[in-house]
Amino acid sequence: MSCSSSSGSEDEDEGVDAYRKGGYHAVRIGDPFNGGRYIAQRKLGWGNFSTVWLAYDTKSSKFVALKIQKSAAEFAEAALHEIQVLSAIANGNPSDSKCVIRLIDQFKHSGPNGQHLCMVLEFLGDSLLRLIKHNRYKGLPLNKVRELCKSILMGLDYLHRELGIIHTDLKPENVLLVSTIDPSKDPEKSGLTPILERPEGNPNGGIMSNAIEKKLKRRARKAVAKIALRRDSMGGIKVREKKSLDGIDLRCKVVDFGNACWADQQFAEEIQTRQYRAPEVILGAGYSFSVDMWSFACMAFELATGEMMFAPKCGQGFSEDEDHLARMMEFLGKMPRKVAITGSRSKEYFDRHGDLKRIRRLKFWSLDRVLVEKYNFNESDAREFTDFLTPLLDFAPDKRPTAEQSLQHPWLEIKSPNPSEEEKEPDFGKLAVGMTNLQIEVGR
Repeated sequence: MSCSSSSGSEDEDEGVDAYRKGGYHAVRIGDPFNGGRYIAQRKLGWGNFSTVWLAYDTKSSKFVALKIQKSAAEFAEAALHEIQVLSAIANGNPSDSKCVIRLIDQFKHSGPNGQHLCMVLEFLGDSLLRLIKHNRYKGLPLNKVRELCKSILMGLDYLHRELGIIHTDLKPENVLLVSTIDPSKDPEKSGLTPILERPEGNPNGGIMSNAIEKKLKRRARKAVAKIALRRDSMGGIKVREKKSLDGIDLRCKVVDFGNACWADQQFAEEIQTRQYRAPEVILGAGYSFSVDMWSFACMAFELATGEMMFAPKCGQGFSEDEDHLARMMEFLGKMPRKVAITGSRSKEYFDRHGDLKRIRRLKFWSLDRVLVEKYNFNESDAREFTDFLTPLLDFAPDKRPTAEQSLQHPWLEIKSPNPSEEEKEPDFGKLAVGMTNLQIEVGR
């Protein structure tokens, strides 16, 4: 999981059931770790394997992210693997210039639920998913997309070329800005005074009060949303404007190496989050560094448009995987037969001619036309962005450019902004034309 100010779910908490033997360690504000070096400040987020806390490092006088793993053996094993990967990343990056998260320390902490492996990582800001949400899913100005893409590619180039590591789960949640979107939530920028000792009060407050507080916040958000909905229904539909991105530091780093592997030491056949999964993974055709490049291209599209490139669904008579492959071909053209039939699972989806078995009628809508007709790109921007993305989305993995090669692409050069590029508000006339081509059917 991400170690940021916004990781974990806003609408849920981890509950109290997993605070038991083999599970989470119960943390209270002011709790000391590693001989008193790190002092817990507040919870940043949680995942199925761990909780993450903002902590104060009394040795460096800086705020850090403290990741505390569940204590059961399987979670400890996962943590050891992640520490091994993060240590290799840190050892090869002493100048901290590679756009990848930095491991500061690691230790074991004993508690009533067992012994927990802990990782101390640099504190980072919001995820790119949070940035997309902040911009209300409108798509970022292309120059800002270029900035973000450069940093991600620098991180991937370091991982792939210098370390031989495949991330295997690249997505907007796993790339974090170096600071928070809201400066008041950044402990350094806001001048937060660190808590150095445990406050008086409920000894279980770290768990229970946090859960109660989140429930109250959820109810308050729902109430505010209902009031806003009533106002909109009385005053007509209001189109929400994009928020300003001015002043947001767009430097970013690749994070979350819990599923990463060395190219010559792969341990999982099914990798990547569904929407960012490469075709060779779906087909069981093996994988290498190029799977990260496919995921990167999907991310770049999402940053520029505000919407996922592929959001497959299962339907009547076909699976989510088959729908995913169909959507890829509708955007990118027919998959070459040689690629389609070479995977261990190819026969589940393709016939011997290289055609999908259960989705026969594809609705082709090329990437450049989608950008123009659905997302209101001008012709030049659409053509240039398509030229950047298309090689990265080649169905043949060995034909995709590397991160190093992608960094040389002319599209990444910052351009003088023009009004149409900065705004990119939907043209509903064009959208209507596009929707006649794009037909999303539950049953295909």
